[in-house]
Amino acid sequence: MSEPYTPTSRTRLVREPQRAVYDRAVAYEILDEGFICHVGFVVDGQPFVIPTGYGRAGDSLYIHGSAASRMLRNLDQGVAVCVTVTLLDGLVLARSIFNHSMNYRSVMVLGTAVAVEDPAEKLHALRLLSEHILPGRWADSRQPNEKEIKATLVMRLPIEEFSAKVRQGAPIDDEEDYAFPTWAGVIPLELVPGAPISDPKLDSAQEVPGYARNYSRKKRG
Repeated sequence: MSEPYTPTSRTRLVREPQRAVYDRAVAYEILDEGFICHVGFVVDGQPFVIPTGYGRAGDSLYIHGSAASRMLRNLDQGVAVCVTVTLLDGLVLARSIFNHSMNYRSVMVLGTAVAVEDPAEKLHALRLLSEHILPGRWADSRQPNEKEIKATLVMRLPIEEFSAKVRQGAPIDDEEDYAFPTWAGVIPLELVPGAPISDPKLDSAQEVPGYARNYSRKKRG
């Protein structure tokens, strides 16, 4: 269901505004399909951009890592953060090299993350992060112990100030270039899982579970 969102001055697209999508439902579809987010922040005037896994629950993003992580230790101090997720769907080959592009879907979230202190929410967030990557795996694995949980810092970022950007379709050339004699079109790109490879130390009686054998990153209900 469409959920229109009014962008702020910081999230309203200025360049290529026709690619902007101010719809919470569309943004969440992109977030739910992605694997990796890039977390941008500044410490003592030095910008950092760190790739990490994430998960979403309702209107919140969760990220986690070692309690000794520089990124998480600084985010825990209330440093402003910019989180981006990008899905690449195709290479767009135009007639003019200047008009080559890519088909993609992306989301940017701005805000301030807070540490998850409640043990129940922390465990829920860790389960969420696992299920985001591989649904079904959490219940099939050893659960984290107290020592592992204490060594892990989980941050929650409210999805309040955000924007999505989408580019789809064929190349867009200048009118005078349409007669140029070269191939033009789109090379679709897709993340395709291969057949699962069992651990060499695996008990031979253990079969590949369905969630691994039939894994897909397509839109899930």
